[in-house]
Amino acid sequence: MEPSDYLNPAEEKMELAVAYLDEALAHIRAGKANPKILDGIRVEYYGSAMPISQVANVSVPDARTITITPWEKAMFKEIEKAIINSELGIMPENNGEVIRLSIPPLTEDRRRQLVKQSKAEAETAKVSVRNARRDAIDGLKKAVKQGMSEDVEKDAEAQAQKLHDRYLKKIDDLFAAKEKEILTV
Repeated sequence: MEPSDYLNPAEEKMELAVAYLDEALAHIRAGKANPKILDGIRVEYYGSAMPISQVANVSVPDARTITITPWEKAMFKEIEKAIINSELGIMPENNGEVIRLSIPPLTEDRRRQLVKQSKAEAETAKVSVRNARRDAIDGLKKAVKQGMSEDVEKDAEAQAQKLHDRYLKKIDDLFAAKEKEILTV
């Protein structure tokens, strides 16, 4: 048994936790137009639920507007209905050619809520990183019972802790950047 047998899966899990957090934070609206806020919204298209980006062109002409140009005229009503029924809280405007979403400026209360939501996502990612470290250390302790030397196990535990610390720093950096983005007026 090699220490890398336990450390590599742990690092992969930690990397996945950071990638998940990055994706989750991208979906949190921060006052600027970002097409990723539409990723969670599904539209009924020929019997299956599709993301808006697969049935229309989504673009950001300026910092406060998202435009959606459906590929088929029949999709206007479906897309509008999906946006209205979503948790986005933005009313779409339709001129027959494009659907416009005007991103309103955030209120102070809404900013605080979004920071709390971002912090909760960061906390979830931290828990995943801690669990990955714990799993690696538990595996290493079992490997000692199966013949791995204690010195090798202690060194591998220290490596697991370094990995843990590095990924927690990445999570903190991602959260700090998102918090700054949300709180910047």
